[in-house]
Amino acid sequence: MKHETLPDVGQDVAMRDRRGGRALLAFVIIAVAAWLLAASPAASLVLGVIGAFFTWIAAAPRGAPAGLVPPPVVDLPDRTQEVIDAVDDALLIIERQRITYSNHAARRLFGPERVEGDFRLALRHPVAADLIASERETDVPVEIAGLGDADRRWAMSVRHIEGGARLITLRDRTDSWIAERMRVDFVANASHELRTPLATILGFIETLNEGRAAEDAAIRQRFLGIMMGEAKRMQQLVDDLISLSRIEADRFSVPQTPLALGPVVDEVTGVIRSGMREDGDRVKVETAAVAQIRADRIQMGQLLHNLIGNAIKYGRPGTPIRVSLEQVHGKVRLRVADEGDGIAPEHLPRLTERFYRVDAGRSRSIGGTGLGLAIVKHIVERHRATLDIASKVGIGTVVTVTFPVMSSGELS
Repeated sequence: MKHETLPDVGQDVAMRDRRGGRALLAFVIIAVAAWLLAASPAASLVLGVIGAFFTWIAAAPRGAPAGLVPPPVVDLPDRTQEVIDAVDDALLIIERQRITYSNHAARRLFGPERVEGDFRLALRHPVAADLIASERETDVPVEIAGLGDADRRWAMSVRHIEGGARLITLRDRTDSWIAERMRVDFVANASHELRTPLATILGFIETLNEGRAAEDAAIRQRFLGIMMGEAKRMQQLVDDLISLSRIEADRFSVPQTPLALGPVVDEVTGVIRSGMREDGDRVKVETAAVAQIRADRIQMGQLLHNLIGNAIKYGRPGTPIRVSLEQVHGKVRLRVADEGDGIAPEHLPRLTERFYRVDAGRSRSIGGTGLGLAIVKHIVERHRATLDIASKVGIGTVVTVTFPVMSSGELS
C-alpha cells in the first residue's frame, strides 16, 4: 500500500518566519533610503510598506499556501465484501423472494448453485419460509433444524432493510444444543442408575418386614447380600460422579509433577491381581524403561484401574489381559488389550459418553456404572494425552493412551 508523506508543520512555520524577517529587513532599508532621498518621514513610511509587501511576495515559494498544508486524501480500497465473507454466520439478502446476496458461510452451507435464485431452494424449511414471507422482524432468533445436516440446529433472525429487502442471519447453535442434550441425558441417566438399585433395596426391605422371610435365615442372608450389592453399586456410582466432577473442574490445570509411570503400573496391577479370587495371573505386564511424564499420580492409578477393570469384565474368562508400557517416537505409550467379544464399529465413537453402554444388561450384571471410560477420557484430556480405542468383533479390544514426555529442560 502506498504511503503519502505528510508535511512537516515545524518546517513550514520556520519558513514563514524567515520570510517575515526578510520583509522587515527590506522595510527598514527602503525606509532609510527614502528618508535620505526625500527627507520626508511619510514618504519613507509608504515606500517601506510597499517595498516590504513586494519583498514578501517575492520571497514566498510559488504555489505554496500561506497556511498549513492539509494532509492528502488517500483512497482506501473497499473491504466490505471481505469483511462480510469473514463473518462466521450465514448471511442472505432476499428481495422479491430471490436471493440477491450471500456471504461465504451461506454459500458453504447451501452450495453456490442454491443461493442464486428463489430462496426456497436453499431454505427448505416451513418455519423459515413463513418467517421470511411475513412482514414482521424477529425480536428473538427462531430455532430451526434440518439445514445442512439433520442433526444441526440454527438460530435464524430476519431484519428489514431499505427497499423492502430482508437480511437473513443463520447462526450455528449445534454445539450448544448438543451440550444441552448431554446435560439432560446425564441427569436422566444418573436418576435411572440410582433409581434401579434403590427400588431393589426398598423391595427387599418390605419383604423382610413381612415376617416370614425374616424368620428364614437362608432367605434373609440372600436378600441382605443382594441389598449389599445394590448399595455398593450406588456408592460406586456416586464416587464416580464425584470423581468425574473433580476431573472436569481441573481440566484446564495441566499437572506439573514429574512421574515415572512404570512403578504406578506395577502397583495397580498388583492390587488388581490380589483382588481377583481366581485367574490373577491373567494380567500380563510388559514394561520398558520410559521417560518421566507430567502427571497426577492418583488420576493415573484411576485410569489404570478403569482400563484394566474393563478388560477383565469384558474379556473372555481365562484369556490374558496384556498391559504394556513403552516409549515410541519420543512419547510414552500405555496399552491395555483383552481378548473378548469386541465392539462393533458403530459403537466406538460413543464409548466415552457418560452412561453409554453397548449392552446395558450385561454391563449392569457385572457391576459397571457406565462412567469408567468417560473418566478415562477426561483424565487423558487433562494430561494433554491422546486416547485411541480399537476393537474387532470376536477378537478383542485395545485401548492406547499416549503421553508427551518431559523434556530435559523441564527435569532440571
